[in-house]
Amino acid sequence: MDVPDFLPATWGESRLKKPLGPTLALTAEDTILQQLDALQENDRPYPDHGIEVMYRFAAFDPFSRSNYFGRYLDLGQFERFRRIYHHQTYRVLLGHKERRTLSSLRVSEHSLKERIWIQGARPDEEGTFEFTLVQMVGGSWDGYWLTESLIHDGEGLGTIPY
Repeated sequence: MDVPDFLPATWGESRLKKPLGPTLALTAEDTILQQLDALQENDRPYPDHGIEVMYRFAAFDPFSRSNYFGRYLDLGQFERFRRIYHHQTYRVLLGHKERRTLSSLRVSEHSLKERIWIQGARPDEEGTFEFTLVQMVGGSWDGYWLTESLIHDGEGLGTIPY
């Protein structure tokens, strides 16, 4: 592919790469792993890329309040969604060192819950999170697995910078 002089040399390569996000090829378990991998490398290739991947997989209407984090919040603006991940309750996910699946429950043909223990990057930082995934039926997202909620097992959000 010829790259015009006014574009960077890597432009052609960047056009071939698809952004991380939902695809029909991903199973429910693969969907969770792709999101956790993105959060583990949150600031690669740019700051908060992992959180952006989480936003792409989120199954909520940006024009309505959502209980994605266990409380009804307006998460339509990416900046509000991003700030919650930087709150002490969820920041353990950013750059985490280790993770382990504690349990997995297939609620129905189109729904999965999985509890995952996370060892954070900071000393003594750990947390357990419950992912709830749904496989969309009908519409433009038919067949895609999306994250309906990501809830921390613990003290909850408390006061958040919302």
